[in-house]
Amino acid sequence: MKYQILLAATLLLAACNNDKKAEVGTEGMNAAATEASDAANPTVDNPNVVSENETSNPNAPVMKFAEAEFDFGDIQPDSKVHHTFTFTNTGKTPLLIEDATASCGCTTPSWTKEPVAPGAEGKMEVQFDSHGKQGIISKQVAVRSNTQPSITTVLIKGNVLTNDGAKKPL
Repeated sequence: MKYQILLAATLLLAACNNDKKAEVGTEGMNAAATEASDAANPTVDNPNVVSENETSNPNAPVMKFAEAEFDFGDIQPDSKVHHTFTFTNTGKTPLLIEDATASCGCTTPSWTKEPVAPGAEGKMEVQFDSHGKQGIISKQVAVRSNTQPSITTVLIKGNVLTNDGAKKPL
């Protein structure tokens, strides 16, 4: 027990000691460590990530959803409901959805697999399974594509009724 307290006190003091100035001679060691780290972890040029000192690609595809959110209203218990979100590629190059992930296993997205040409429409169908759920629900689907930024989200929400058909109080 004494050793655990001593260890905790040592870690606490070490963590609070961050405001000391660097000692003479450590700058060279830090620079060497930084160079070694940069060599081991080279920067990968990802066209979907825009840093603050770069401009975005003006020819990139743009995913524009007709609606970013859908409310199912009241949902019967132990049922499956679905909604189809429609989007348009308002950019200048073909749009390709790489992946779509839901915030919960009860929500399943499916989407247009082919590239969506500029000016064309695509679809994202989202299914929600209310089995084992009750009350107010709100689920996000993150759509990863070759747009800038690379993630676009849509939201579904609703109110899963109780088994007796009554609304669950808030």
